Amino acid sequence: MPKVVQTAGRESLGEFAPDFARYNDDILFGEVWSDDTLDLKTRSIITVVTFMGRGLMDSSLKYHLMNAKKNGVTKQEIAAIITHAGFYTGWPTAWAVFNMAKEVWADDEPVADADNGKDAFQQEIFFPIGEPNPYGKFFDGQSCLAPVCGDPFPIHNVTFEPGCRNHWHVHHADKGGGQLLIAVGGRGYYQEWGKEPVEMTPGTVIEIPEGAKHWHGAAPDSWFSHLAFEIPGDNASNEWLEPVDPEAYAQLK
Repeated sequence: MPKVVQTAGRESLGEFAPDFARYNDDILFGEVWSDDTLDLKTRSIITVVTFMGRGLMDSSLKYHLMNAKKNGVTKQEIAAIITHAGFYTGWPTAWAVFNMAKEVWADDEPVADADNGKDAFQQEIFFPIGEPNPYGKFFDGQSCLAPVCGDPFPIHNVTFEPGCRNHWHVHHADKGGGQLLIAVGGRGYYQEWGKEPVEMTPGTVIEIPEGAKHWHGAAPDSWFSHLAFEIPGDNASNEWLEPVDPEAYAQLK
């Protein structure tokens, strides 16, 4: 692995703190970053997560995000990394890092007008839209599913085209169970049986209790994506029920 050349220390602090500048450029980058025990991609991931853990959200974090992209971290990988670390560093921290990362990876894919706005919507959200939903028979309209994080706590991004919603359903479990939704793009709705629909926009968090009959999906005129977290439970299962009444759905704005 070629030696990492860094001059930021001398450029910023060469006169004010020459020893610190030398440690930064020659030792931290010249020796530690240049040690081929770990590749540069792995070192970038470690550094970004360390900054998150310390709550450091200044320009130096953006530099390391840019460095991570240069060292081969993809848009999908950084989304999974920030999501995973967010459970340990705090959700507001994850949101702050995502806002920086969206700028760094903004030009990853060209915007297209095909697929009824799907490609354009992908540019608005950080998580991948994924592939056609294998549970599509329980949805009215088209939806997609993309894994974000695997075991032991699987997370998926679910994307709904405008007007798409799933059927009424229930998450059952003998103990624990339920689901957590976090809206990450567009506009949608969540409704529990017997209650008014709740509008969901990026940042909205919905805690779905075990045993609650409910549905969720896009607004009639908007794409919508949410993260879905399955809450661990004993003998957990889903019961799919009837579709949402079209006339009632049409009343939503």
